[in-house]
Amino acid sequence: MNDPVNHPAHYTSSKAACKLCEEPIECIDVTQHMDFCLGNAVKYIWRAGLKSEDKTVQDLEKAIWYINKHIQMLEEKHENGQV
Repeated sequence: MNDPVNHPAHYTSSKAACKLCEEPIECIDVTQHMDFCLGNAVKYIWRAGLKSEDKTVQDLEKAIWYINKHIQMLEEKHENGQV
């Protein structure tokens, strides 16, 4: 059963499962351990073609945007001597 708030189908329909317990892995199980931009990039890649097939390219473009933003932030830190 699809629970659009707690367990949306576009985040729970993956065949990914825990190697130890074989329970399904949801997108948030992975992204909660990442920083914001990288987590969002993974989120958009994960759901590409699942939430709305006609938005697949847009989801992938959003993932690229978040990856580029993360790169920009790393470069700025490096330029400012923070890395």
